[in-house]
Amino acid sequence: MEWKNFDKLEAYRKLESLKNTVKLQEVMTGEKGADRVRAYQVPMAGGLTYSFAAKEVDDDIIATLQELADEAQLTEKYKALYSGEMINTGEKRLVLHQLTRGQLGDQVIADGVNKGEFYEAQQKKAAEFAIKVHSGQIVNEAGEAFTTAVQIGIGGSDLGPRALYLSLENWAKAQGALKMEAKFISNVDPDDASAVLSQIDVAHSIFVLVSKSGTTLETLTNEAFVKNALKEAGLDPSKHMVAVTSETSPLAGNPDYMEAFYMDDYIGGRYSSTSAVGGVLLSLAFGPEVFARINRGAAAEDALAKNPDVMKNPAMMDALIGVYERNFLGYGATAVLPYSQALSRFPAHLQQLDMESNGKRVNRFGEPVDYATGPIIFGEPGTNGQHSFYQLLHQGTDVVPLQFIGFRNNQMNNDVEIQGSTSQQKLNANVAAQIMAFACGKDDSDKNKEFRGGRPSSIIVGEQLTPEALGALLAHFENKVMFQGFVWNLNSFDQEGVQLGKVLAKKVLAKDTDGALDAYSRMLGIF
Repeated sequence: MEWKNFDKLEAYRKLESLKNTVKLQEVMTGEKGADRVRAYQVPMAGGLTYSFAAKEVDDDIIATLQELADEAQLTEKYKALYSGEMINTGEKRLVLHQLTRGQLGDQVIADGVNKGEFYEAQQKKAAEFAIKVHSGQIVNEAGEAFTTAVQIGIGGSDLGPRALYLSLENWAKAQGALKMEAKFISNVDPDDASAVLSQIDVAHSIFVLVSKSGTTLETLTNEAFVKNALKEAGLDPSKHMVAVTSETSPLAGNPDYMEAFYMDDYIGGRYSSTSAVGGVLLSLAFGPEVFARINRGAAAEDALAKNPDVMKNPAMMDALIGVYERNFLGYGATAVLPYSQALSRFPAHLQQLDMESNGKRVNRFGEPVDYATGPIIFGEPGTNGQHSFYQLLHQGTDVVPLQFIGFRNNQMNNDVEIQGSTSQQKLNANVAAQIMAFACGKDDSDKNKEFRGGRPSSIIVGEQLTPEALGALLAHFENKVMFQGFVWNLNSFDQEGVQLGKVLAKKVLAKDTDGALDAYSRMLGIF
C-alpha cells in the first residue's frame, strides 16, 4: 500500500484534461435529464439513495474517478483502517470509530484488549444503566424518577450527539419512544449553562459529563457551574452525574459520579457519536434499542464503503466528486441543505467533521501539499435557507456545490392540505425546484433577473428519517471525509489546529501576557 500526494497520481493528470466538459444546462433538460436522474444514483443503507445527476460529471469523468479510487487504493486503505493499522500518523494511533457499530474485518487487538469487545461492553453498560433509570431502579435522593438528561461537553462531545438527538426527538414523540428529554451545555459562556439550568428541574436531572482526557477546560468549567446549581438546590452532585471518559482520566472510578462509561484514544471526538459519547445520552433519551438501531444503520453504510466499485459505494462516489469539484473546478465551499427541520444541527456537526478532519495544509508525513484540500462547510435547513443565503448560491460570483437531503414523509405523521397540496409536498416541491433552478438557471434580458445556472448539487433521498436512516447518513459523511483524506494524502484524524488557541488562553488566564495579547485581554476585561 502506497501513500502518495494527490498530484503525483496518473488519474490527477487525466482529470485535469476532463474539467469543465459537462454543462448542466444541457444535460439536465428534457428527457436527457430524466435519464441522468435514473442512471446517476447509488443505493445507500437505511433506505436512502445518493443521487448525483445534477453534478458536473459524465461517464468519462466517472470512469476516471474510478481509476483514481483504484490508483489511490481507497478501499485498501479503508480496510487497513478498520483492521487496526496505525492510520492516525500525527498521534500514532489506530482509528476505530467504525468498530463501535460492528466488526468489519478481523478482530482488532490493541493494548492487549479486544477493542470490539471493549466498545460492545461499554454500550451494554450504558444500556443497562438507561434501563435502570427508566424502570425506576435508579432514582434521585427523594426516590423520584429522573426525567431529563443533560450532556456537558464541547466539540465532538456535543455536536454529534446533539444533532442525533434533535434528529429523532420528534420521531420518538410520534412513536411513543421519548423516555427522557435531553438538553446540552457546551459553550463556556455562562449564559449557556444558565439558560439550560433555568429550563430544567435539576432535582430530576441526570448530567452526563463527557471528556476523554478529563481535563477539557470548557467542560470542567461547566461541570463546576452545574455542581454549584445542584448544591444551591440542596442536592448531592454525585447522585446526579455520570462521566464518559477514558480509563486513565481523573474522572474514571471517581466517587463524584454515579457511574463512568469509557472510550479510548482510538476514537476522535468528531467520530464518537456511536460510542459511549453519544450512547449514554441517546440511550437515556430514547432507550437503548433506538441507539442500537442508529448503529445498525451506520454499520450497514460502513459495509457499503468496502466496495471498490464507485457505483456501489455511495460515500466513495460522493467523496471523489467532491475532490473533482475542489481540485479541478476550483470550488472552495460546500453547502449542506437538509430539507428536514429535524436535521437542523446536522450541518453544524458536518462542519466539525469535515473541516477539523481535512482542514490541513500538510500531508500525513508533515510535508506541505501543493493542492487544495478540505472545503468550507456550512448549511441550514430548507426552506429557511432559501430565505437567507440562497441569493448568493443562485447569483453570486462564487459557485458553491450543494448537498441536499430530503425525505418523502415527515416524522410525526401530521400534516394538513392547503391549496391542493400538503406541507410535506410543498417542502419537497421546493427541493426539486431548487435542484433544477441551480442546475439550469433562467435567461432574462434583465440581467438582475438572469440565473446563469451551472450550479451543481447532489441529493440524498429517503422514505423517512428513522434511526436506521440517521445512522446511515452519519456514516456516509464520516466515510466521505475519510476517503477524501486518503485521496489528499492527509491525516484526517488529528486536529492540531485547535490547540494553539487553547495554549494562549491558558497564558491569558495565568496573566502571562504581553504586547497585543495583553492589550486584547485588557480590552475584554479579563484583568
